[in-house]
Amino acid sequence: MSKQQRIFGMVLAGGEGKRLMPLTADRAKPAVPFGGSYRLIDFALSNLINSGLRRIVVLTQYKSHSLDRHISQTWRMSPLLGAYVASVPAQQRLGKRWFSGSADAILQSMNLLSDERPDIVVVVGADHVYRMDFEQMIQAHIESGKGVTVAAIRQPISLANQFGVIEVDPKNPKKIAAFREKPANPIGLPDSPNEVLASMGNYVFSATALIEAIEVDGELTESSHDMGGDIVPYMVARDDAAVYDFTYNQIPGSTERDHSYWRDVGTIDSYYDAHMDLISVMPVFNLYNTEWPIFTQQINLPPAKFVHDGEGNQGRTTDSIVSLGTVVSGGIVERSVLSPWVKVNSHALVTDSVLLDGVQIGRNATVRRAILDKGVVVNDGAMIGVDRQRDIDRGFTVTDSGLTVVGKGVVVNP
Repeated sequence: MSKQQRIFGMVLAGGEGKRLMPLTADRAKPAVPFGGSYRLIDFALSNLINSGLRRIVVLTQYKSHSLDRHISQTWRMSPLLGAYVASVPAQQRLGKRWFSGSADAILQSMNLLSDERPDIVVVVGADHVYRMDFEQMIQAHIESGKGVTVAAIRQPISLANQFGVIEVDPKNPKKIAAFREKPANPIGLPDSPNEVLASMGNYVFSATALIEAIEVDGELTESSHDMGGDIVPYMVARDDAAVYDFTYNQIPGSTERDHSYWRDVGTIDSYYDAHMDLISVMPVFNLYNTEWPIFTQQINLPPAKFVHDGEGNQGRTTDSIVSLGTVVSGGIVERSVLSPWVKVNSHALVTDSVLLDGVQIGRNATVRRAILDKGVVVNDGAMIGVDRQRDIDRGFTVTDSGLTVVGKGVVVNP
């Protein structure tokens, strides 16, 4: 990375996360736990840190207490060289109002850019699971000479109506010709007609171009003040936008299987699917890549323990992730993710599930295809994910695919 360039990172972490309810009933979406001991924001921050960025702000808004606490306790940088990760709440600098969109969040935080005076600004979302070397994208941005470079991942053309789709100039496949939100009649890529480039919600801006675009957008009353919906199309219209194909991003230690992995975990089903990606024998996303680590808070907890109960039933776990502090005592856990301080008691069966911190599973209880939020207590003999209608009647969230979600601290009786 060029030493002459001042690089500044901005993480957009103010989203309400309605589609992840009830996991976001008491916390911001980027603070939702993931993969046993992580939180979603750890992936964005780890990627930025591993890419060499050392000055990073996290723009927060909704229910941000647990997110702010996590950042302050975990993401402590040495101040010796001016390094920091700072949580910045909505400051209402432009009037008594909240952020009205991701672009407005930057507009209302313009003082941060004034203070840092960066040459390049990396703007990323906080709720995606992936590995990415932003230094490679920054170099591609500098070479393009454009005001913005948008990271994009290849997706089947049949899924184009689920994404913001980037259409490239056939003569220059690194230049964005059009940006279309969820198009019904997508155009395939010149080198792969059955694929499209979907925006990943990660951007590299030349600072002057970002400031100009944000300020112009701030004057438009009809704008939704969204980075993808308004700022990128504005830059495209000015012929000032390039695309960075995520396929070419090389991560040290990555395998052919998890190369170019990226998942938006904005819904309950995608959040669950991303967990299942972790626990396959050859994981689709490998948490154990030591050359590009995902950092998080290291809590002082005892190791996990598997013991037999008083009747000789052996606690056992297969194809699962088990976090520190967990005790499996005479129960069976299969294809699941257990977060810290989970306890599974005798004759209990937990399959295809995600259990967050402190979940207690009683004797003879059954949990199938479920997500249990922090502190859920499943009493002896209770069942979750067995009878769909019963789960709905008890007020649990049940998705169309049959996933059952139990909110924080709920006690489940037989």
